[in-house]
Amino acid sequence: DASAMLYSIIETAKANGLILYDYMVKCMKELAKAEPDIDALLPWNFKH
Repeated sequence: DASAMLYSIIETAKANGLILYDYMVKCMKELAKAEPDIDALLPWNFKH
């Protein structure tokens, strides 16, 4: 279920103290690449 997955991503980002908008923008930009770095998108690896 896509909505449950998105909700999980949002809540995990919040739980890790991330600025949600910045995190989601970074995710969308990275995932649009031909070879995205998925590990860089993990909330505990995210750099503002």
